[in-house]
Amino acid sequence: MFSVISLDNGDLRYMPYYLFSPLTWGLLCGLVLLLGWRRLSRACRGVGIALGLIFLVLCMPVGANLLEYTLESLVSESDGCTARDTGPVVVLSGGFEFEPTAADDYTSFTLETWTRTRAATNLWHRTGKGQFWISGGGPFRFKESEMQARVVTEWQVPASAVRIETESTTTWESAVRLAPVFAGQKVRLVTSPPHRARALQAFRAAGIDTCVDLRDSDIATYGNPAYFLPQSSALEKAEAALYEMVGIVYYHFLEWRRGRR
Repeated sequence: MFSVISLDNGDLRYMPYYLFSPLTWGLLCGLVLLLGWRRLSRACRGVGIALGLIFLVLCMPVGANLLEYTLESLVSESDGCTARDTGPVVVLSGGFEFEPTAADDYTSFTLETWTRTRAATNLWHRTGKGQFWISGGGPFRFKESEMQARVVTEWQVPASAVRIETESTTTWESAVRLAPVFAGQKVRLVTSPPHRARALQAFRAAGIDTCVDLRDSDIATYGNPAYFLPQSSALEKAEAALYEMVGIVYYHFLEWRRGRR
């Protein structure tokens, strides 16, 4: 079947995801203004109103896509893979929507897991051959990378080419665990567009020569007036983008801490 590696490394712990929601901070800002309006100075009221408007805009497609554009711009064309790059394909798991009930319970995959897996499979087939690595464990009995491996073999990637790493629970851990495997090789990293900058940062910090597949984008341009109205899909995109931005800052801290040792 598939070759599996398991290397020891520590955890990363992130703040609860809802703390990255513009809705959370917009409601908190509104509550502070409502309860403290009479006691707040004019300047504080102005700042509170401005922040509230910013959080409102981030709940709209126009604001969410501005965040997405900022994230995707952190990865330049020179970071992208070219036809000359033929090293191993590495795809990072995108998590589960809920705990899978069986090894083939693919309904548990998040949309990110599906799109990353499809993009990596397409890249492998375009350039053909070589190793196809999948990294990601998760807290459940059925591991993300194991289930993704079943999918890619159904998409005509031979099991002999597939390698899985099942212990990592964060992007940083994936990079650290895979670093010894890729010494002297350049890998082609596949992940979702908002995650590219943080993933590239982690892999290069681990000493892995890495390029990123840049074929897709999650930036949605203006299509109709609803672009300027709050929407649940825009809120979800903004939350993911803010999570990634905070993650990038945190990874810079990890790099600094590693350099101090």
